[in-house]
Amino acid sequence: MILQALYEYYQRKAADPESDIATEGFEKKEIKYIIKIREDGSFNDLIDTRENKIGHFYILPKSVGRSGSNSWQTAFLLWDHYGYVLAFPRDDTIKAIDMAKKQNEAFINRIRNLPGEVRVDKGINAILNFYNKNQQEKVIKHPLWKECSSIPGCNLTFQLESDQCLVSERELLANFISNSISQTNQEEANKPPIEGYCLITGKKGVIKRTHTATPIPGSKSNAKILAFQKNSGYDSYGKEQAYNAPVSLQAEAAYSTALKTLLDKNSQNKLLINDITTVFWAEKKPAMYDLEENFKWLIDDSPKDDPDKGARAVKGLFDSVLSGKRTIDEGNRFYVLGLSPNSARISVRFWKVGKVSDFEDNIKQHFNDFEIVRGPQEPDYLPLSKILRATALEYKIDNVPPNLAGKVIESMLDGTPYPDSLLNLDMNRIRAERVVTRTRAAILKAYFNRYNRFYNKNEKEVLMSLDKVKNDIGYRLGRLFAVIEKIDEEGGAGTVRERFYGAASTSPGTVFSRLLTLKNHHLAKLDNVGRRVNFEKEICEICDEIQDFPSHLIMKEQAQFAIGYYHQRQDYFKPKSDNK
Repeated sequence: MILQALYEYYQRKAADPESDIATEGFEKKEIKYIIKIREDGSFNDLIDTRENKIGHFYILPKSVGRSGSNSWQTAFLLWDHYGYVLAFPRDDTIKAIDMAKKQNEAFINRIRNLPGEVRVDKGINAILNFYNKNQQEKVIKHPLWKECSSIPGCNLTFQLESDQCLVSERELLANFISNSISQTNQEEANKPPIEGYCLITGKKGVIKRTHTATPIPGSKSNAKILAFQKNSGYDSYGKEQAYNAPVSLQAEAAYSTALKTLLDKNSQNKLLINDITTVFWAEKKPAMYDLEENFKWLIDDSPKDDPDKGARAVKGLFDSVLSGKRTIDEGNRFYVLGLSPNSARISVRFWKVGKVSDFEDNIKQHFNDFEIVRGPQEPDYLPLSKILRATALEYKIDNVPPNLAGKVIESMLDGTPYPDSLLNLDMNRIRAERVVTRTRAAILKAYFNRYNRFYNKNEKEVLMSLDKVKNDIGYRLGRLFAVIEKIDEEGGAGTVRERFYGAASTSPGTVFSRLLTLKNHHLAKLDNVGRRVNFEKEICEICDEIQDFPSHLIMKEQAQFAIGYYHQRQDYFKPKSDNK
């Protein structure tokens, strides 16, 4: 299903004249330096394509997998790293120098072995003359070479002085690659093709033996979403590696190109949270609200140059649901694929398929569940990355447990309860720091409401703001603690929270008698008599429903304590007219 959806995405993009997806036999790769040569093969210049240390991306002949002791024999066509292109070793050891020489010979032979009708191209001819005239030395003497060679595995390619395009983009070569299967894998091209029915297209064709690497952040460069080991338990019925799960050359090229496009550095269909790389796409471009375009900003932080992008994405979603515009796309499916690195492979952490409208409803519900009273300067909506950081030490996303992000995204998309680990981590940070922020309180509210709704629990909903009729003991005690803290602050002390929050929220029976005594002391310091009376009334109203101070609160009661505390604190910041 995943491969089929990726294959369909490739077909959709290939049919779009405005798309820059690589066609069959090509891929989009970053090239940081270009070797510019004249038609006679002489070296002209070394061009740095980088902006902010990121090189320009070009459509190049597709790379092929290479591993093992003989990997040097496999060179990419017309582009590769400086070992292959210039015989420049990665270090000064004899082994590295010999390896670079062998790689360079393989690279040159790959070009020399092109058919005669391709070698007549003046670009190909110029490159061969470049090597015949031993122009590599002039590149290495160029002023930019020191910086180029300092980049591990820096890729280079060629361009004619008189051209705007790369040699690999010249029409004759591009047509040759498009019409040939030899670019798919040199090793396979030397073996008799094996035909079979493709699992993706259902059509008979030549089967791919090994699939293209599609690395993600944190994985090895040759990591694949579909990997098969040789001579392992995966072999059966005399079939090795991918012949056991037949995918045709064309379908493999299409799905791997689609996945690489989604994983591209500049892709807007990708987001990275913790170690999970999530890619997403729609079956067809939505006619109204574009979930594919906005999904990233519904989850991730807004870019620094456009801090309101996330808020606009959420607002657009709410508007589309309310206006009914999205009904036009009822049949359109949406795909979300979560990947994480795993040794030499890529693990599928989650895979979600659903109608665009269903995902929109669930995402809207997610933001409704996280809605809670807040200050006027705080953003309207909480992106997922901010929610996760609120549960982590020092608010660092790296300190979030690896599985949490995937589980929360799944809950968000499926409309299911949030994981217990989200509640537990949130409570751990509140207890450790004794600080209940808007995000932390929103996590608790969302957790309880979604859990009660999903399991049809007949419990009172946690409201957005102060709920004076809520009788939950934890909630009431949290409110009472907030009032005592406020009296403490206005009385000039302001240390109650730091000293007593932990004990008050876990074992109230041991501390509240002392807190109420201290309260009387601080209350006496207030000069405003009316203010003293109001505080006393508030405490009486809260304590009216408290029969006893329990010796211990369980986790969920502690969470209710935090919500009650946050609601009561926020109520003090409301305009006076609202408090009447």
